[in-house]
Amino acid sequence: MAEPTLQQIFGNGATQTATTVTLLKSDIGVTDAVAKGEAILAGTALKAKTYLTQANFDANIDQSVVVEEGFSSFITRGEGNISYRNDQLTLTFSKVDSGATLNPNDY
Repeated sequence: MAEPTLQQIFGNGATQTATTVTLLKSDIGVTDAVAKGEAILAGTALKAKTYLTQANFDANIDQSVVVEEGFSSFITRGEGNISYRNDQLTLTFSKVDSGATLNPNDY
């Protein structure tokens, strides 16, 4: 099999040039006209999770990344001890061991 495409990971509207990557907000589930950076990060991770599964990884030697749900929990924050829900996503990057550190260009 081939490496997952940009469109498989981030939606049919995903494109790139030599210097930019463009994602459609609608493809990653972001609806705010002026979205916060954290919303875009969350949307891209959640969208990637739909294709970059462990099952696809196991079936495709060319896939190098898996996105999986972690464990949800609750914490209190701030002076008012407001309850927050923590939802985890785990990103696992796999490559042939070269002793190097994590480098986005390896995937």
